[in-house]
Amino acid sequence: MDNETLMAIPKADNQKETENKAAQTDHQESGSLRPLDEALVLDLWSKTYNTRGKPDWSHIFPYYAENIVFQDTVQKVVGKSAFIKMCNRLTKRCKELQMKILSITAEENIIFMEWEMIMIFRNTPSTSLFGCTRLRLGDDGRINHQRDYYDLWGDIFANVPGMKRVYPRLMKWIFG
Repeated sequence: MDNETLMAIPKADNQKETENKAAQTDHQESGSLRPLDEALVLDLWSKTYNTRGKPDWSHIFPYYAENIVFQDTVQKVVGKSAFIKMCNRLTKRCKELQMKILSITAEENIIFMEWEMIMIFRNTPSTSLFGCTRLRLGDDGRINHQRDYYDLWGDIFANVPGMKRVYPRLMKWIFG
């Protein structure tokens, strides 16, 4: 970016861009990414979500393989381009999005984390989703599969007046 362009960016955006570039540089060694482990994932994901406002995934995208398969309770996305578009759609939908990583563990090529995601949509109170993410690393150390597990409807209905009591009863009646 040339100096004129940098000057035209508001200070907060310029600072955020500088922090993202610094994070990317911090996590690279001699041209390659630092291997993902519990500490690095905790650091990267904390920088992604734990600021007020919109999340910024740009510093973690390099850790995803081109053939990433992402799956959660709502969708299955294949390919890095589709994954980035999905992340951008979530950012647009949420007024604010935060994540608290409650625990994290790793073994061989699997990293598993338990989290609470706090979302604020337009004109709604904050909604907490509790879940887990399993990251599977490929031979090159990049994330080639991410599976998020959470109870979307149970956590959302817990914040809807009237549904807070009805949903658990309905689930008990259907599933025993």
